[in-house]
Amino acid sequence: MTTPHTIRYFAIAALTPVGLLALASLFGGLWSLLAFAYITALAFSLDQLVAFARSPDNPEAEFPDANALSVVLALAHFALLPLAVWALSNGQHAWWDRLFIFFAHGLFFGQVSNSNAHEMVHRADTTLRRLGTWVYISLLFGHHATAHVKIHHKYAATEDDPNSAPLGMSYYRFLPRAWIGSFRAGLSAENTMRKTAGKTDELHPYALYIGGAFACLALAYAIGAWEGVLKYILLSGYASSQLMLSDYVQHYGLRRTRDANGVLEPVGPHHSWNAPHWFTSFMMLNAPRHSDHHSNPMTPYPALRITDDMAQLPRSLPAMATLALIPPLWRRVMDPRVAQIMDQQAAHTPRGQSS
Repeated sequence: MTTPHTIRYFAIAALTPVGLLALASLFGGLWSLLAFAYITALAFSLDQLVAFARSPDNPEAEFPDANALSVVLALAHFALLPLAVWALSNGQHAWWDRLFIFFAHGLFFGQVSNSNAHEMVHRADTTLRRLGTWVYISLLFGHHATAHVKIHHKYAATEDDPNSAPLGMSYYRFLPRAWIGSFRAGLSAENTMRKTAGKTDELHPYALYIGGAFACLALAYAIGAWEGVLKYILLSGYASSQLMLSDYVQHYGLRRTRDANGVLEPVGPHHSWNAPHWFTSFMMLNAPRHSDHHSNPMTPYPALRITDDMAQLPRSLPAMATLALIPPLWRRVMDPRVAQIMDQQAAHTPRGQSS
């Protein structure tokens, strides 16, 4: 089903939790439970119960408000983050309220804010890129704005990408590898580019990432003293860990081949795991349509497609991310699927190439 108003579905799915989260922070109680349930149980249920197909013929004309929605979501993120720190550190809510508030906000920042920032750092518009970068900075993960674009997209599904997990690696081993590895690789890429372009006198992006993070920590202190700083670090860490969990799931075990000269094959449909589930795709701005994003990184999110030749997850991206937290079950489900994809890839690989 194709409609000129499909952008409304993205807006409804992604913006509805903003109101619930704000009410949860202010009043707690039932609102805390509703906010948490929306991002977890309701999202999973709607993915399973309803099928919603769409295939836009002219995405640019069909979704003129895609960038506007990204801006609104970013501004909502900047409003919700200090509100969450306040709610978690002011002592006015019961412990169970704070628990639901923490996880509901963390899930929103990890699944919606991160997806939106990811979208914006790929846009050609400088303002959108800066806004996306500041979303990452506010989550104490600013270096991802560099590492994702300059490292991950270049080396995805290879051993040179710290955010592409090899077969058999658990998420718990992957997490520090991805955070530290992407920080170092991004820094190296920025230093090389600055030296090559002769721009060493300009502000280093990592100075912005680190300085911005300290500014955010200072704001957290102003809101809730040291308890506010602690809650802010925990909330940001939880959100960022979900971004890396998404990377873990979306590239687990898949590898690109190299020719006899060591040149990588182009990234293709079998180098990322995808999920066709409609509701979480709307809520996460089509982040689960990952193969098309890697093949066409500048394509706006409403235009991303999913096809039968793409590697597909058996459940939605958030559901599989939850499964990845239990390594034995994860490997039981995913390792045979990785083997099947890699066997199919090997059967079509010309002689002289290797994985």
